Amino acid sequence: MNSKLATGKKLAGQVKQYKKAALLSPLCTIGCVILEILIPYLTASIIDNGIAVGNMAHVARIGAIMAVMAIVAMFFGVTANRLSAKASTGFAANLRSAMFENIQSFSFSGIDKFSTAGLVTRLTTDVTHIQMSFHMILMVCTRAPVTLIVALVMALSISAKLSLIFLGVMIFLFAALFILVPMAMRYFRQMFKKYDALNATIKENVGAIRVVKSFVREEHEHEKFTRAAQDVFNNSVSAEKIISLNGPIMSSCVYTCILLISWFGAQMIVNKTGLTTGELTSLLSYIMNILMSLMMLSMVFVMLSNSIAAAQRVGEVLEEKTDIASPENAVTTVADGSIDFENVSFAYQQTGEGKPVLSDIDLHIRSGETIGVIGGTGSSKSSLVNLISRLYDVSEGSVKVGGVDVRDYDVERLRSEVSVVLQKNVLFSGTILDNLRWGDENATEEQCREACRLACADDFIQSFPDGYNTKIERGGTNVSGGQKQRLCIARALLRKPKVLILDDSTSAVDTATDARIRAALKTYLPETTKIIIAQRIASVQDADRVLVMDEGRVNGFDTPENLLETNAIYREVYESQNQGGSGDFDEDAKKDASHAKTSLEKGGARA
Repeated sequence: MNSKLATGKKLAGQVKQYKKAALLSPLCTIGCVILEILIPYLTASIIDNGIAVGNMAHVARIGAIMAVMAIVAMFFGVTANRLSAKASTGFAANLRSAMFENIQSFSFSGIDKFSTAGLVTRLTTDVTHIQMSFHMILMVCTRAPVTLIVALVMALSISAKLSLIFLGVMIFLFAALFILVPMAMRYFRQMFKKYDALNATIKENVGAIRVVKSFVREEHEHEKFTRAAQDVFNNSVSAEKIISLNGPIMSSCVYTCILLISWFGAQMIVNKTGLTTGELTSLLSYIMNILMSLMMLSMVFVMLSNSIAAAQRVGEVLEEKTDIASPENAVTTVADGSIDFENVSFAYQQTGEGKPVLSDIDLHIRSGETIGVIGGTGSSKSSLVNLISRLYDVSEGSVKVGGVDVRDYDVERLRSEVSVVLQKNVLFSGTILDNLRWGDENATEEQCREACRLACADDFIQSFPDGYNTKIERGGTNVSGGQKQRLCIARALLRKPKVLILDDSTSAVDTATDARIRAALKTYLPETTKIIIAQRIASVQDADRVLVMDEGRVNGFDTPENLLETNAIYREVYESQNQGGSGDFDEDAKKDASHAKTSLEKGGARA
């Protein structure tokens, strides 16, 4: 219960600048309702004191008053609706903004917890349900209870005996809602999970549409989408079957009330026992007011049962606290690029097994060193380097950069000094310059060009008609894999970091270009610690030392020459990649690097 209250307060806090509209809308609605409820009462006066006795002056006077009241009521109604729309849409905008802002602070483990598709559903579908409910709360949840109370009071003032019929029907309807709403809520909670699965299917298919087409898997993907859509359909039908009972129940109550009031009211008029024709007409109007209010309330309960599930899901995102945050009195200066892993173990929280993917890691890297990292698939190379920029926190031990535990740094400052080119290269919609300036938003065009020359990207950029102003499509789909990698490397270089991590980020370029990039890094970033994860031995041959990973443990850490003699895994990879070659693979790679270094130095001198 406390968590639900906390969630409610968290959501209510997002009304913010729309509080005035949210408060004025119900007040206008109350004014509209009071005026509308008084009109049937005046109608009775026209019938009994005007038409029945032939007093047309009374009819004209009361009719004029009713016309004015109707116009004022319409004004209140329009104003209430406008204010409600403004408050609900603003509330939804604030919710999405607050969720998105909090999501930006999530660690990778937080993203893993909710899933990308789940977050998209919460930001869109869930918030839309909450917006609609908030609009209904401001309008209907004010209008219906006030109408119910005022109409019931007026009905009691006309005939307390006949009004007992209303009370009996109200008790019956509330009992029906008490049974139906919890049943519907169970299906609505399930439905949002089905939406998550549907969005995940769409995202995966659209994001990998080229792969789908190249493997001719359209039919398979269509079947998978159809199953996900069918799950949503089945769940919605189950919920609607329950909700559909609401309409017949309400209609039965309305007609029952009309029949009973008409029957007993007519008898009272004929027997002259305290009821006039005008009062019976008013009572019938109040029947409709009361029962329509009950019908609106039942609709609100149904919608709220849907939105409560959505609100809980949105609240989870708003209340999620990142497990990676800057401490108080955080260190804001990274002294150098030295890196120390001291008895480090690490396990992903979302695996549910608690099995470490890294165990007993003890490494010491000097500032300015170039470290190669190799290992088989699943040897946790990427997991290792993710700890350096604190994308995840260690489970045991500590990781230090510049002699300071990464958990003691200001997170933003640490990550600005540890540039990472991830295994999955991502470019964003915009120009090439826009993408490069993710590394340094204040970088000049010449600085961007220099970074691209270092990353061997300048040549292909210049070949584009628009050069550095070439538009990049979402995800970088209009450039090749190798071009995308080089742009991402250039983006990272613009940060001029203390530590540069290349996570298999030259796999899509040829060996000569790879060698030129490595030579550029060594020449122009001598003080930067460079960690290069690679599958090709050629990519780590000129590293100061090479780290060999095997099943989450350090299998070897030494110079390439020493590892070739002492480490079985390194030697096996080396020999397998040189099998059938000239035997001068090592020399070729060194020649490539030497040639690249000379070319870059000449290019730098010209620049």
